[in-house]
Amino acid sequence: MFDHIISLFEQQPVLFLGTLFVLGSVVGSLLNVVIYRLPVMMQREWRHDCLEFLDQANETELEKFNLSVPRSRCGSCGHKITFLENIPIISYLVLGGKCSSCGESISAQYPLVEAFTGIVSVIIGWHFGVSLETLAALFLTWCLIAASGIDIGHKLLPDSITLPLLWLGILLSLFDVFVSLEDSVIGAMAGYLSLWTVFILFKLVTGKEGMGHGDFKLLAMLGAWLGWKPLFVVILTSSVVGATIGISMILLNKTERGTQIPFGPYLAAAGWITLLWGNELMHFYTSLFRF
Repeated sequence: MFDHIISLFEQQPVLFLGTLFVLGSVVGSLLNVVIYRLPVMMQREWRHDCLEFLDQANETELEKFNLSVPRSRCGSCGHKITFLENIPIISYLVLGGKCSSCGESISAQYPLVEAFTGIVSVIIGWHFGVSLETLAALFLTWCLIAASGIDIGHKLLPDSITLPLLWLGILLSLFDVFVSLEDSVIGAMAGYLSLWTVFILFKLVTGKEGMGHGDFKLLAMLGAWLGWKPLFVVILTSSVVGATIGISMILLNKTERGTQIPFGPYLAAAGWITLLWGNELMHFYTSLFRF
């Protein structure tokens, strides 16, 4: 059965890519849940740990809250979202971007994340074809989208996303899926230590913390997947894009100097691009610095 599906996808690339778009859109809907709920779950856990440490009983029994419970509902009127109202992209368009019960506007984030996840899933399938690399890259990409969404909204990079991905990257290197085991382990160490060193030096010079510890772990994870050689490309690309967007936002009065800007999404985007086109980027940067 499985071999038949693989053979069908290899013979029908349009079907393969179409399936990836639908799958990616469905996963994008789930990622919206993760982006919204995981930070709340983390905050509840931190509060519980603090109260437990202070030996203070939590007087109010909070409603059970995780990635599956309670059912999704309208943030304005509490209307529970039905199955037909939860079809990726299509439901948003049919409803006109409004709640079917109270008419309150639904955030455009939901269809955008769904469509974006579908599109990047197609790009991965087009690049790697029907292969183990596609499966691995899809999972990495979906996790990067969730981590980036959380970092943008809360300036957090959850360990529950980055650390399992780090170990998964090393596990895949045992089978030389993307890089060798040696390159993966060195990449993880180099990724963490490079940003940690920048963090320490910046703090010694300015007395301020220039980035969060989650950024170290994210780059370590990318190093485990990509190896140590492309890390320069990831750091340079993310820094250039981050600086460009940051300066543009200041010039357009969208933010102020000194405002903390999450660096995780830039690292994630640069890592994803490097996963697909790392060699081309390496040659491009090499040509720029060649005298």
